[in-house]
Amino acid sequence: MPKFIKVATTEELADQPAKVVELEGQKIALFRVDGAFYAMSDTCTHRGGPLSEGTVEGTEVTCPWHGAKFDLRTGGVLGLPARQGVRGYPVRVTGTDVEIEV
Repeated sequence: MPKFIKVATTEELADQPAKVVELEGQKIALFRVDGAFYAMSDTCTHRGGPLSEGTVEGTEVTCPWHGAKFDLRTGGVLGLPARQGVRGYPVRVTGTDVEIEV
């Protein structure tokens, strides 16, 4: 049964656009864009690059290794060379707690 787990606070992401968290053995990239929070697998489907270290523009993240682009809202591919999206995770904020559903 899915459950929400606290992974950060809003203050932790106040000065940085992304953070990697490990949850149930998975590396998850947590992003904050214009006050909204998004979570997706941290591993690019092209060659395994760390998406948390990528460039964020609007609701897109670009993998730092080869330039694949992904939609922060869905994990879908927006640009090659990746051909497959990454897993997205629902996020909610309760007070100052940022929680990801797993």
